[in-house]
Amino acid sequence: MIADKQLAHRHIESSPLYNSDLAPATSERRTWGTYNYAALWVSMSVNILTYMLAAGLIQGGMNWKQAVGTVFLGNTIVLFPMLLNSHPGARYGVPFPVLARASFGVLGANVAAVLRALVACGWFGIQTWIGGEAISSLVAVLAPGWGQVAHRTAICFVAFWLINLAVILKGVDYIRFLQGISAPVLLGVGLLLLAWAYRTAGGFGPILSAPSRFNSYSELLKFLVPALNATVGFWATVSLNIPDFTRFARSQQQQAIGQALALPTTMTLYSLIGILVTSATVVIYGTAIWDPVQLLSRFHSPVAVVISLVAILLATLNVNIGANVVSPANDFSNLWPRKISFRTGGIITCFMGVALMPWKLLANYKTMIFGWLGGYAAFLGPVAGIMICDYFVIRRRILLVDDLYLRGGAYEYSHGFNWLAVAALAAGAGTALVGLVVPSLRPLYDYSWFVGFAIAFTTYYALMKFQHPRVERA
Repeated sequence: MIADKQLAHRHIESSPLYNSDLAPATSERRTWGTYNYAALWVSMSVNILTYMLAAGLIQGGMNWKQAVGTVFLGNTIVLFPMLLNSHPGARYGVPFPVLARASFGVLGANVAAVLRALVACGWFGIQTWIGGEAISSLVAVLAPGWGQVAHRTAICFVAFWLINLAVILKGVDYIRFLQGISAPVLLGVGLLLLAWAYRTAGGFGPILSAPSRFNSYSELLKFLVPALNATVGFWATVSLNIPDFTRFARSQQQQAIGQALALPTTMTLYSLIGILVTSATVVIYGTAIWDPVQLLSRFHSPVAVVISLVAILLATLNVNIGANVVSPANDFSNLWPRKISFRTGGIITCFMGVALMPWKLLANYKTMIFGWLGGYAAFLGPVAGIMICDYFVIRRRILLVDDLYLRGGAYEYSHGFNWLAVAALAAGAGTALVGLVVPSLRPLYDYSWFVGFAIAFTTYYALMKFQHPRVERA
């Protein structure tokens, strides 16, 4: 029996669809417990983009209660697909691009993986641009003449990009020591800003009394719908590749409890800091400042500015590598497992992050919330719908792990592609994107993640049941 298993394992290892980074996690690697998953979400949630997402809701016209409610509701909603996609990762130990082979085919999985990877590249570029802004502001405090240098932010962006590239070349373990302090550091910066807001605005009274700029419920709803969709879309990426992390879980219960406890609460609490501070900027400056780096640059104490911006820089580097490199590196590796390693995939991510022009994505809150977040949600929602339908409804949580790494197996479909999944993806994304070109159907785009998920789920189910697929048995 042992000899048979060893022979089968060698058979998988010789497959062009296999490499050590994509291999199922062994029992020795399954060491993550409840605390690890809670800490993971604290580390990923407490970041500048969480602050900016929440601050963007205030700049868009919401009061603090409306903004907090939107963030909490959105993150509670996205928790459900997050936990559903976590299950196969914890049960079978496979990463996201390998899991996608069950529904899209052993080659068709690259469609889902590349879509997810491109979004991660965009986030990598955004975080790197924010780091570049922090460096530029820091240099301006130390050398005031820097403020007159042309293209200073772009120069600092390139510098921070090179720092990220160096870390990837060294290996992700190179910054392991930062992971334990990144969340506390950014939390400290947030509390510093909150203390400043409280003191400068004259207490929480003026901050909390800032009214909504919406004069009617219909006006609020017009902003709320795409804002809620964007809040869900904020973690739509990780809701797909969460198996990259849950494959190391000791048990289903521990990973589920850790995520359920940490995701909605941490996102809401840190968002609250961004909401309160941005509300305070309306009272203090007469306008909402949603970028904390720009806000810190207005402080008059060089020591406070330097400490805060250095903290943001270090924490942003850590979050960027952990949240925006791990997944696309695996996804690009899935394209050509024998030639593209995790490190090579990380290098591709770096260059793609620049190509997606993050400075345009961060031009204003509308571009980020309604354009970037809402736009990619139209594609990732359908992918989530297809994968969840396939695993829980079509296959009833039964996968043949060996066949996920082999050509000609259960997931070969038509020359490696399940065109029914591709059709369902096109139907879901296409329906959501119709709202961009047909004004009367704009709600389809405003609810792009939800619309795409529902259409793709039902389309995939109908097509697969019509084909009478074989359900695997253990």
